[in-house]
Amino acid sequence: MEDVAAFAAALDRVRRQAGLSYRQLADRALYSHPHLIRATSGKHLPTWDVAAAYLTGCGVPMDLLPVWRRRWQQASRDPRDIVGLLENAQNLEDLGTAVAALTRPRSLRALEQQSGIPRATIQAWLQGTRLPGRDRLDHLVRSVGATPAERTAVANAVDRLATGRDRVGRAPVSSARVRSGRLRPAPAA
Repeated sequence: MEDVAAFAAALDRVRRQAGLSYRQLADRALYSHPHLIRATSGKHLPTWDVAAAYLTGCGVPMDLLPVWRRRWQQASRDPRDIVGLLENAQNLEDLGTAVAALTRPRSLRALEQQSGIPRATIQAWLQGTRLPGRDRLDHLVRSVGATPAERTAVANAVDRLATGRDRVGRAPVSSARVRSGRLRPAPAA
């Protein structure tokens, strides 16, 4: 799996092979040269729009952009971080954050088309307002190319939250409880 620094280095190699300075590339890509320099710093992943403009400015053919987009998508997530988020998820909001990181950078519409699961359902999962069924969530994460470790961590997090227990058997931290797959306010004490 490609990381941000490797993606940035690949972009920079393309620029150098095209024989362009950052200023020359800025004229072609219609982004400022400092912006393009940041895209190859390796500290932050550029947006896809910046990466695509960078590549086309370097003369990369349009038919190769889907290959680069897949590389960009791989660089946009670090599976170790996602597994850690899932292992530490203590409530539906935490689970939603981890699943959102796993499905990034796809839109709700793209996720719906890819998985067949309605956008509203996916949105509720990502916002942490609805507990996903284990099989349906597995279908979603499998459709976006989750690794076996990520799929296992997702299943464990859903099971843990469904039983109302965290990793060490304590009651959930959240002030809400789950009933019928939707969050309900906890009764007043």
